[in-house]
Amino acid sequence: MTDRPTAGRFEDREHRLPVRVYYEDTDFTGLVYHGNYVRYFERGRSDALRLMGIGHAELLDGDQPMAFVVTKMDLTFLKPARIDEELVVRTRYEAVKGPRLLISQTISRGADDLCRARVEVVCIHMDGRPRRPTAALRDKVGPWLTGEP
Repeated sequence: MTDRPTAGRFEDREHRLPVRVYYEDTDFTGLVYHGNYVRYFERGRSDALRLMGIGHAELLDGDQPMAFVVTKMDLTFLKPARIDEELVVRTRYEAVKGPRLLISQTISRGADDLCRARVEVVCIHMDGRPRRPTAALRDKVGPWLTGEP
């Protein structure tokens, strides 16, 4: 057996990624620094795509390579996370509208929601211009869309 990092799992149409809070994630009070919630959310979005069969290398390969950029992120901080705690990043891909992917995310500790995010990601050409997702990408994301913006 090979040691490999986990990419989390899907439960229905929600991706769930367990993360542990390390010393490096906290400020001097032992609470997670606010900017690190954004990092946890990025891991959740990336690993959800990975489990859908969409890897970064695949996006950059081929005749028309593409990338994703975050254009909007609305965060609501509810409760603090602390060093050594086990958290779950929950990610729902809600809709694809033109070049935009609409995503909702929550970081929780047990039954407690700690932080929520509403995220808009745009597909772009490598020169930065927006573009519609390819049919292959839409086919891979489509079954996971929750349709609950």
